[in-house]
Amino acid sequence: MADPNLGGTGCSMHEPYALQVLGDEMAPEFPDRCIVIVEPTDACVNRSYVFAEVEGVRWFRQYLKDDSGAERLVAVNPLYPEIELKGLEWSVLGVIIQRNVRRQIKHYDRQDDRRP
Repeated sequence: MADPNLGGTGCSMHEPYALQVLGDEMAPEFPDRCIVIVEPTDACVNRSYVFAEVEGVRWFRQYLKDDSGAERLVAVNPLYPEIELKGLEWSVLGVIIQRNVRRQIKHYDRQDDRRP
């Protein structure tokens, strides 16, 4: 999954990397300016927090898949609209495995199904 736009090739593209959240779309779980660690992968499970590309635009959202198989990307902040994925060209670029808010670290298990 080497992507020249991310500035790496080969093995380096399979290593986790850090991104800074800009904006309040994923608050309060991921507040503005917090740091997230992304594990590069093209697969995710229901309720995973993902870095995804939809129709050429990159998004940090929560992936949801309902019982009927419908898939969507959702911002934690309800002020922002959902992205229905049916009929769109999209892919997962990575799954969030950790966040850091003012040196307080929280880990996310990308394999579990975090049901409320």
